[in-house]
Amino acid sequence: MEEVEVLIIGAGIVGLAIAERFSKKYDCVIVAEKEPSFGRHTSSRNSEVMHSGIYYPQDSLKAKLCVKGNEMLYSFLKEHEIGHRNCGKLIIATKDEEISILEELLLNGTKNGVKGLEILSEKKVKELEPLFKTKGALRVPSTGIMDTHCVMKKLDFIAEENGAMISYNTEVVGIEKTDDGYIITFSDGFKVKSSIVINAAGLWADKVSEMVGIPAEEHNYTIHFCKGEYYKTTKYKDIEHLVYPVPDPTGISLGIHIRINLNGELSFGPNAYYVNELDYGMDETYHKEFHESVSEYLDIDFEEIWQDDSGIRPKLQNKGEGF
Repeated sequence: MEEVEVLIIGAGIVGLAIAERFSKKYDCVIVAEKEPSFGRHTSSRNSEVMHSGIYYPQDSLKAKLCVKGNEMLYSFLKEHEIGHRNCGKLIIATKDEEISILEELLLNGTKNGVKGLEILSEKKVKELEPLFKTKGALRVPSTGIMDTHCVMKKLDFIAEENGAMISYNTEVVGIEKTDDGYIITFSDGFKVKSSIVINAAGLWADKVSEMVGIPAEEHNYTIHFCKGEYYKTTKYKDIEHLVYPVPDPTGISLGIHIRINLNGELSFGPNAYYVNELDYGMDETYHKEFHESVSEYLDIDFEEIWQDDSGIRPKLQNKGEGF
């Protein structure tokens, strides 16, 4: 049986980032990905935003990793000349009573270590982004956008250049714990032994944990599929910042916001609703919801937005549960 030092399950952006780092330390690293190429699910179906860390509870692991990861990601993008833009974000209040929510976010973000946060008056927001209906905004300068495909492509390249092997069309179907490692079985019946196994399986991470004997439900590892859709428009092309509403109080999402890409194209989303299976299809079900949400802060007609794409987030919290 072939033996390796590290086997990483999943070639999304997390699995590839781990492979890039571990390939510098270990001689034999393998990434097993069941799809024919990297990042086919959550890593490629998102807003491509580098978040700052303002939303998460103080001292939470997510807050710490987000703040540190923001700095590290900008550094990586600059070093490897990968397309990105430090455009910043405006979280806008459309009602007077929402200003206090912005103040709470500023305090939370500052305590999390997010730098440069400031509350802007209605006049100042209008100077930056005159199209928006607003009573004020929280400016988050460290937020930015990037080309996630190019990031993953570079991580894949570096890992392989360092000697790692990225094996596509390779699905893990079984993991057996031994005294000195793990025996991993693939869908074609081939087996390898690895000293270290890293679960970066995203939407299927709970299924992988169960293979090795960690009951997902018992340890609160059950993954819930939370789908989000995006709508797009060609009406506006001169918006410079990402623009977000105040976040959903349930914590399920950050609200339907304005997404801009590196070409200046504009879209809105995502919304958030739970699904039981993997399905990226879209219909007109949420068109009205999108129009009503966006219309709270931007003048746009129903016919001026249409379906763009969708993605599914893996969430530990189920419907109605908090962070």
